[in-house]
Amino acid sequence: MSPLDRQRLDAALDLASLAIGLSDPNPRVGCIIGTVDGRILGQGHTQQAGGPHAEVMALRDARTQGHDVRGATAWVTLEPCAHHGRTPPCADALVDAGLSRVVVAIQDPFPSVAGQGIGRLRAAGIAVDLADAEQAARARDLNIGFFSRYERGRPWVRLKVACSLDGFTALPDGRSQWITGPEARADGHAWRRRAGAIVTGVGTVLADDPRMDVRLVPTSLQPARFVVDSTLRSPLSARIFAPPGHAVLVTARASAARVDEARRQGLEVLTLPPADDPVDLNALMQALTERQANEVHVEAGARLNGRLLELGLVDELLVYQAPLLIGRGLGMFDTPPPPALPAALRFVPVETRCCGADTLLRFRLRVNPDGTDEPACRTT
Repeated sequence: MSPLDRQRLDAALDLASLAIGLSDPNPRVGCIIGTVDGRILGQGHTQQAGGPHAEVMALRDARTQGHDVRGATAWVTLEPCAHHGRTPPCADALVDAGLSRVVVAIQDPFPSVAGQGIGRLRAAGIAVDLADAEQAARARDLNIGFFSRYERGRPWVRLKVACSLDGFTALPDGRSQWITGPEARADGHAWRRRAGAIVTGVGTVLADDPRMDVRLVPTSLQPARFVVDSTLRSPLSARIFAPPGHAVLVTARASAARVDEARRQGLEVLTLPPADDPVDLNALMQALTERQANEVHVEAGARLNGRLLELGLVDELLVYQAPLLIGRGLGMFDTPPPPALPAALRFVPVETRCCGADTLLRFRLRVNPDGTDEPACRTT
């Protein structure tokens, strides 16, 4: 890995981020094709599912500009695919183009690739180098849900709350608009855009009548919106069920008549098997996995938030803290107390930054009790 390799991979990762809100459920990938003397011949990122991948976009870009890529190097943020899906293998496209070297940020976890793309390139005589740990970690983070779905069999779950300095999400009567300012709300929409699914509860629908779509940042895709509602108390005229995008009612105990009423209005109803909970949240996560949701974004009330935490289904917290005091109000998480402090659910701070007058505190679940999984916290 030379300084040029690191520079080109950083630029390719920036390109890959342009696929957020576009390529799901496919991973976000960027590719740059260039020469050892520093010239860029072509570049591109993954398009919508079924469309061209990053490597093909970069080759097209080079061809459009009249560049000959034979003997060039490709810097790509995820191992080139080696299978026929909705598009031909990108590894074959790079071989056919006559490249001499490919630098890969991280290996693809998809079983039909998983090293086979690199193997195909090397078998064709192309030199393949892997990125260092820092850039591999950045590439993984960009597609954290894609890796989660194939390595753990479930999406990456991110839970967002907005609260006061004293930890309340609303006044005692439930009023919460707006605790945080416009910059924090726009940032929250940027995180929504990353998701394949947004999950909320019936309590939030009844209290706030939210839309839960992506409006404050540009996007090509709208995440599907899932309302956890065991008996279908949600008004079928609620804004969350209106376009754009697709909404799903998730139930377990609703009457057949209520389910039929919702379906007659064109709504999808997902009925999960009965469980101890009003709705089996583990079964919901399995359903979201089957629907190829890589990242799940939760914006709900304390009860649903708490149950997801209690079940160990939350991987990341987004806490937007406003510089105000409420004194008494509704909390963030309704969870049972641990038997002792050492048994408390612990998170690792990974980012702190300002969003206008508010502060985003981002945490990830601590997996290793000894803290060896603890990354450096970025502060801006």
